[in-house]
Amino acid sequence: MTTKHPTGTTAPSGIARWLGIAAILIVLDQISKIAITSTFSYGESVPVTSFFNLVLVYNKGAAFSFLASETGWQRHFFTVVGIGASLFIIYLLKKHAGQRLMSWALTLILGGAIGNVIDRVLYGHVIDFLDVYVGSWHWPAFNIADSAICIGALLFVYDELRNSKKQDAGT
Repeated sequence: MTTKHPTGTTAPSGIARWLGIAAILIVLDQISKIAITSTFSYGESVPVTSFFNLVLVYNKGAAFSFLASETGWQRHFFTVVGIGASLFIIYLLKKHAGQRLMSWALTLILGGAIGNVIDRVLYGHVIDFLDVYVGSWHWPAFNIADSAICIGALLFVYDELRNSKKQDAGT
């Protein structure tokens, strides 16, 4: 479905635009991972700034390497969770496609979730390469998909808080 703009051009409406943005995010995530794996050896780190490195590491677990040291069952578990979450997010996008901030939040989470599911299916682990640190303390390495999920989650919480305040003000 498309909508006609005053300029005479058409643009996707409803869920189509949000799925398109998620697809672009997935492509950017996968291209960045291909670039890093073709340039770096596992564990190799290159300083970029005084607080940021590029590094190639693999995460067999979830966020912050949660369950990474398990026997392998977590690959399938997190793949199923990622697919289930993606399907639920698509349902929510259909339901809330007209709510711009909510849709941005859901789209970022969707693109990130699918980007990491692709890694789990293809490689058995998620490819991480962004290393932020202060002194000798390093944040767990992450990737573009992880960043999108975090930003999307923050936007989601912000949107919910904003809507809650609007409802409280109306009562």
